[in-house]
Amino acid sequence: MEITVVIMLKQGLFLMGLGMGVVFVFLGVLVAAVRGMSALAMRLAPEPEPPVTGSTPDNGAGVTAAISAAVHRYRQGHPR
Repeated sequence: MEITVVIMLKQGLFLMGLGMGVVFVFLGVLVAAVRGMSALAMRLAPEPEPPVTGSTPDNGAGVTAAISAAVHRYRQGHPR
């Protein structure tokens, strides 16, 4: 009876080690593939355009007013 338990424990440890090894190899291949694709994307990507400064007006006040008006109108139709 004890021999069967020992054999089963050995098989269980072997299968656990085999499974962990397969997962480790898979994750290593996955990391290598992601790094390779990242390097390829960096090589093929166009260079970013420099930001344009000062050519567009700041619409922050208009956006704030529009949001305030929308909230006010919503609250009129939906009492708390």
